[in-house]
Amino acid sequence: MKRTTIMLPPELKNRAAKHAHRLGISVGELIRNCLNAFLDRPDDQATEDPLLSDDAVFKGKVPPDLSARHDHYLYGEHE
Repeated sequence: MKRTTIMLPPELKNRAAKHAHRLGISVGELIRNCLNAFLDRPDDQATEDPLLSDDAVFKGKVPPDLSARHDHYLYGEHE
């Protein structure tokens, strides 16, 4: 293995340490596990917004201008 130093905000470091402790593993192992899980996902899942992937919330393909015209898509308002 190669040693790598990363900078974490204190709150994230504390949450990671507590979670690792509950699992009975080191923070390093937790980070390796999380990084592996993230990198093993298909590319379309890595960038997909989980809110928009929920068919109960949004049906169909996400329009490219959603951020600019969100009122139109949410409420049907005309510009």
